[in-house]
Amino acid sequence: MESEAAEALVPAVVIRGELNGLGVVRSLAKGHVPTVVVDTTLRHAAMWSRCSKRHLVDQLSGKPFVESLLRLRHELGPRPVLILTDEMSVHTVSEYREELSPHYRFQLPSAEMVSMLSNKALFQNFAEAHDLTVPRAVILERDSDIADIPDLGMPVIVKPADKRPVHLGLVERINCLDRMEDAAAACRRMLRGAGTLVVQEWIEGPDSSIYFALFHCGPASRNIFFGRKIAVYPPGLGSTAVCVPAAEATDLLLPLTERFLDVSGYQGLGSLEFKWDSRARRFVIIEPTVGRTDWQEEIATLNGVNLPLIAYCHEVGLPNPAERATGAAAWRESLFYLRRCADVSERTYDGYWRGDDPLPAIAFFVDQIVRGSRRLLTRPLLERRKPPFRRRRIA
Repeated sequence: MESEAAEALVPAVVIRGELNGLGVVRSLAKGHVPTVVVDTTLRHAAMWSRCSKRHLVDQLSGKPFVESLLRLRHELGPRPVLILTDEMSVHTVSEYREELSPHYRFQLPSAEMVSMLSNKALFQNFAEAHDLTVPRAVILERDSDIADIPDLGMPVIVKPADKRPVHLGLVERINCLDRMEDAAAACRRMLRGAGTLVVQEWIEGPDSSIYFALFHCGPASRNIFFGRKIAVYPPGLGSTAVCVPAAEATDLLLPLTERFLDVSGYQGLGSLEFKWDSRARRFVIIEPTVGRTDWQEEIATLNGVNLPLIAYCHEVGLPNPAERATGAAAWRESLFYLRRCADVSERTYDGYWRGDDPLPAIAFFVDQIVRGSRRLLTRPLLERRKPPFRRRRIA
C-alpha cells in the first residue's frame, strides 16, 4: 500500500488509546492506513500519536458507546474497520454486532464463544471438555465451595470468573495466596463483589517461563506469532513489562494453539498465554484474550508479523502484507524497565518512545507525574513518613 493511495484506503477505528492501542496505531501506519483512536480521555498515549486522529466519547461500553460509534461512522466516509483493544468494548460490540455490522467491518468469534472465552469458569470447563492443557482449578459459586481448594495444594491463584466487576472497581483482579486461611478469607470477600470465582493451582516458575501466542484468524488463514515474557509488573501476576520473540518454542506451542483455534472455531484477533510447567514438563494455557489485541501486540509487528494490518487487510479484501525479514526485536513497556533489558540480546523497542513519534511518550510521563503528585497530595501526612510499600512475593 503506497502512501499516495492512503486517502483512498478505508479508515480504521481503534478503540482505547493506552499502550495496546498505540501499538495498533503504529502497526496500521506501516500500511498508511488512516486511523482514528476513540477514547474517553486525552491522557492516553495513542491520543497523541502523529499516526492517527483522535475522537473523544463519554464511555467505551454499553448502549451509549454504540451510539457514539454510529455517530462517528457518518463522519468517516467508507465503512471503517473496527479494531478493539478494550475488554469491555468487546462485550458491547459482540452484544450489538447486528446493529454495528452494517456500519463497521470487524471480525469476532460467535457471541456464545466471546461470552465463554471471556469467562474463566466457562473457559475452564470448555478446556477440560476438549482436552486443552490448563492448570487444575476449582470453581467457587458459594462459600461452601471453598472446602474444595485444599485439593489444589498451595499456593493458589484466585480470580473473578468474569472480569467486568474488576473493570467496574467492584473487586480485585487477582490474588496469589500461600496459606489456606488467607485463601478462604480472600474468596469469601471476592465472592461478594464478583460472584463466581476460579481458583487455580500455582504453576511454579519465573516470569520468564510465561509465553504467549498472538494471532489473527480468517476463514482460510491463520497468522500466529509466539513470544516470551522476560518481566511482568507486578512480578508474578501482572502485565507484560519486557518480552522477546520465542521462535524456539514454536514446535511445542503451535499444536496447542491450533488445537484451541480448531475447537473454538476462532475468528479475528486474539491471544493465548501459556506457562511452562517444569514439574509436568509441558506448557499449560493460563488464559485466552478474546476479540481484541493484547498489551504487547506490537512485538509481533516489530518482528515482521503485523497482525493489526493483517486484520485490516482481511476486512477490506486486500492481500496480507508480506512478512518483513527483520532482525529479532524485543519490546519493553517503557523506560521504567530499562534495567530489565540488560540481558536481552535483541534490539529493544520502547512501547511509548519513538523518535519519529515522540508525543505519546511525553503524554505518558506527564500522566505518570500527575498521578504520582495526586497520590502524594491525597495521602495523609503520617502515612507519607512510612517506608514505601513492598509487595510480598508469594510462591
